[in-house]
Amino acid sequence: MAENIIEVKELTKRFGAFTAVNRINFNICRGEILGFLGPNGAGKTTTIKMINGLLKITDGEVLIKGMDSVRHRKKLKQIMGYMSQKFSLYPLLNSLENIEFFGGISGLSGAKIREKQEEIKSGIDEVLLRQTTADIPPGIRQKVALFVCLMTDPEIIFLDEPTSGVDPEVRRDFWFEIYRLKKQGKTILVSTHNLDEVEYADRMLIIHQGNLLMQGEPEQLLKEYGKDSIDELFKDAITNE
Repeated sequence: MAENIIEVKELTKRFGAFTAVNRINFNICRGEILGFLGPNGAGKTTTIKMINGLLKITDGEVLIKGMDSVRHRKKLKQIMGYMSQKFSLYPLLNSLENIEFFGGISGLSGAKIREKQEEIKSGIDEVLLRQTTADIPPGIRQKVALFVCLMTDPEIIFLDEPTSGVDPEVRRDFWFEIYRLKKQGKTILVSTHNLDEVEYADRMLIIHQGNLLMQGEPEQLLKEYGKDSIDELFKDAITNE
């Protein structure tokens, strides 16, 4: 039986009278890719931020490797990497400067930071690396953001809409990288509003208006609900909510 590395129990987030995430429950198994599907504003980012400790939980709890995510936040932070949807890099810094900054606040030594700066040069033209990240192509920016996310070699990786705003070829290459990370034994939560992407995941969740509507293996869910595509499955789920 697969080991649960993350357990989410009755997780809730309220902003005043508005409930952004409503008592959701799910697990993430060690070494799996979990696809988190929902439209913009569904509660995906809020959920991820509560799990990784960036947002205060209103009700419920999150256990990571059996440890309460609030009480053991400092310890758990060391094993998690997070790539946010829009604010992963400082736009007025170039890629090498971003690596230096985020490496520093993550506790990497100067020597390790310089090693990482040299490492990224093997995959991206140095001319691009020395431009501000606001001025480089979206696909390169996403590649740098993922590199920064992985600098500390995290065991658990949260990718919030990582392929938003990039072309299909870049999206495909990004998923190749996600599979490579899975082969290394990483546990990965990927949020997306692209229906076709969740089919690449081992399991998927559908969230809408803060409510978790269904979860399971994509093929299994299609069979269970008698649907031919994720598009049909998703539309049926939110219509019958």
